[in-house]
Amino acid sequence: MSIDTKAEILIVGAGIIGLTIARELVRTGHGDIVIIEKEAELGVHASGRNSGVLHAGIYYSPDSLKAKSCLNGNFLMRAYCKEKGLPLLENGKVIVTRTQAELPVLDELFRRATANGAKVDMIDQHQLASIEPNARTVERALFSHYTAVVDPKAVLKSLKKDLEESGRVTFVMGCRMTGLKGSGVALTTKGEIRFNRFVNAAGAYCNKVAGFFGVGENYRLIPFKGVYRLLKKDAPYTVNSSIYPVPDIRNPFLGVHFTRSVHGDVYLGPTAIPAFGRENYGIVKGIDSEAFSIAFQDLVLFLTNKSFRNVALTEPAKYIPSVFFKDAARLVKELKPGDVVAASKVGIRPQLVDWDTKQLVMDFLVVADGATLHVLNPISPAFTSSMDLAQGIVAKHFNAGS
Repeated sequence: MSIDTKAEILIVGAGIIGLTIARELVRTGHGDIVIIEKEAELGVHASGRNSGVLHAGIYYSPDSLKAKSCLNGNFLMRAYCKEKGLPLLENGKVIVTRTQAELPVLDELFRRATANGAKVDMIDQHQLASIEPNARTVERALFSHYTAVVDPKAVLKSLKKDLEESGRVTFVMGCRMTGLKGSGVALTTKGEIRFNRFVNAAGAYCNKVAGFFGVGENYRLIPFKGVYRLLKKDAPYTVNSSIYPVPDIRNPFLGVHFTRSVHGDVYLGPTAIPAFGRENYGIVKGIDSEAFSIAFQDLVLFLTNKSFRNVALTEPAKYIPSVFFKDAARLVKELKPGDVVAASKVGIRPQLVDWDTKQLVMDFLVVADGATLHVLNPISPAFTSSMDLAQGIVAKHFNAGS
């Protein structure tokens, strides 16, 4: 099928960012929107492969876009799930310490959470046992009241249905943007699409799409692989909500943790293993033509960035089940190797790097350039933040005469 069409607003990417921006555009009176998606269905990549956790603004520096959008995004997404009857668990989560050296970081998380408006309690071991009987901590832990869990694919499916029923949005699936002709014609695998406004919500390919417009050329994208495992259904211990470790707040990864899904499965993960492709979901599967350049960039970061070096030295070993198990077992009182099994869930986290400074970009980036808008570094908590981000983006760039 070949198309030759025109849109007032063209959105590239039907992940959670693209869909929520389209939803907000429709809500504020915009129409004639075309969304192209390179896959034949929704949720094939990050938006459909994440843990489904709605974060509560605990980890992020209070002056960041992540902090400003996360908690309200959580509330908006929970309200949407309730309105649409979508699966939702509102069980909160605990963050536990593995050593005494992590206690000052736990205190910093409490400070950040409070500054960001999150409802959190510092709890002792007795209180922890009443919430998560199998969780283990040193001295104290943090309990987050507002953390919740959703079914990401159900959310995506519902949003797409809403947009189609609005009559203002057209989806073109299996359609990848390949370039730009002039300043207002997108070249795609299904033909040309003329547009007046453009939104780049391309996820792991956001920097490639931005490159068509000469935007963000100082950034590189390094993919990290998130491998999950499962707790056996008949294990004699379980998890009521989520058990997270205290993370290294110098990097954007939260560490292997336990999460009960809305369907009752308890996942362990994800890892943050440097990957060799934006879709490198297997050990070899998904390694693409970019593998050599990614490996070179990994090497440069290894030599220049201490935070990345720590990740590169420790995470790949978690491919080994015994190493993964040992890491997860530090969070709980009881866990047997035979009760942890392989899971099909694997994700890729498309982490942006400022190549001028060789630093991992810790925040979302929203870059406006003329009639185009680019959502860069859409990493966790992008799913949680999406509805709030969409409101801010549309209000500033579409409803303010810009």
